[in-house]
Amino acid sequence: MTAPDIHQTISALWRIESPRLIAGLARIVRDIGVAEDLAQDALVTALEQWPTTGVPDKPGAWLMAAAKNRAIDHVRRNTMSERKHEELGREIQAREMITPDFDSALDDPVGDDLLRLVFTACHPVLPPEARVALTLRLLGGLTTDEIARAYLTPDATIAQRIVRAKRTLTEKQVPYEVPRGLELGARLASVLEVIYLIFNEGYTATAGDDWLRPALCEDALRLGRVLAGLMPDESEVHGLVALMEIQASRSRARTGPGGEPIVLLEQDRSRWDPLLIGRGLAALERAESLRDARGRYTLQAAIAACHARARTADATDWPRIAALYEDLARVTPSPVVELNRAVAVGMASGPAAGLEMVDALVAEGSLARYHLLQAVRGDLLEKLGRYAEARAEFEMSASLTRNERERTLLLNRARACAARG
Repeated sequence: MTAPDIHQTISALWRIESPRLIAGLARIVRDIGVAEDLAQDALVTALEQWPTTGVPDKPGAWLMAAAKNRAIDHVRRNTMSERKHEELGREIQAREMITPDFDSALDDPVGDDLLRLVFTACHPVLPPEARVALTLRLLGGLTTDEIARAYLTPDATIAQRIVRAKRTLTEKQVPYEVPRGLELGARLASVLEVIYLIFNEGYTATAGDDWLRPALCEDALRLGRVLAGLMPDESEVHGLVALMEIQASRSRARTGPGGEPIVLLEQDRSRWDPLLIGRGLAALERAESLRDARGRYTLQAAIAACHARARTADATDWPRIAALYEDLARVTPSPVVELNRAVAVGMASGPAAGLEMVDALVAEGSLARYHLLQAVRGDLLEKLGRYAEARAEFEMSASLTRNERERTLLLNRARACAARG
């Protein structure tokens, strides 16, 4: 194997193994920043040695062993700086009595350590953008440059977010643990929010030239599947996984040959991925079996399932989707949910009924700068034959979006309205 091939292998291994390494090390040293540094030291050692010695038969275990040695050295150095030399033996013995050994802390591939890392990286003490960056770094194995490219943000900005996040966790003395009791629900909501934020940015990019960023969808799905394995009895975890699986199933049909967006009702459903749909429906069934009252992600997954089960756009059960959005509005009241409900009502009961709901949102004002409000209103007006008004709405929506692909789509719709009216 050539040196470039070995470097590529190491990079792939790091993406897979780094969450386990960091999680196990953080349990030992009680500091995520230090744990990441120690894990990266092990990676550097691999980069130095493997081009000469070759990739070990069990590269993951090799990295674990190298990381463990660095953790031991770190503990000893800290102990030496705080204790006299003759007290070192007693200190290490005391640590071993109250702390599991290093092997047990590092060898569990999907267990308590990884779950602690998830809850720590997504702690509500951090602002949402910092939680996203830290989660992608620690659990997604992405570099600062990769995160910056995905979010069209300068490298320095992402680096600062990650550094500040780790510093905040240390300064606030955030415990490296899985919360219990009532706190678990609140903290789990933050974890699910972070994973879904990552997925959504990949599914419909907020800015830039691309409509999709598939790598972010894949990272979010992987994190969701891991979390479902760690928390198999949490309904909303399976609900989120179901939602992401079903939405991801449409990826191949969401863009045309030139990368232009194709809206849901115009997609070639034969291009939807049946494997992902099957996985999503199974996860939805699991979520609904665990809890009588469906949560926000399970309800959204049920809506996505209505689309997935319809063989054609005309076969979509819009009355059921409208009813599910009504349930979602009760669980998570939001103007955006109401806007989506208006779309469903417009499909189920006619565009005039949907427009009435949208006009109420316009009057309320909270979505004034949300480009999809104008896009939905334009769509309903176009269906009612009010083409001049529809054109104005599409043009306003185009001026508000930061995604170039979406802007082109909206301007094309505005031109079509101009031609008809």
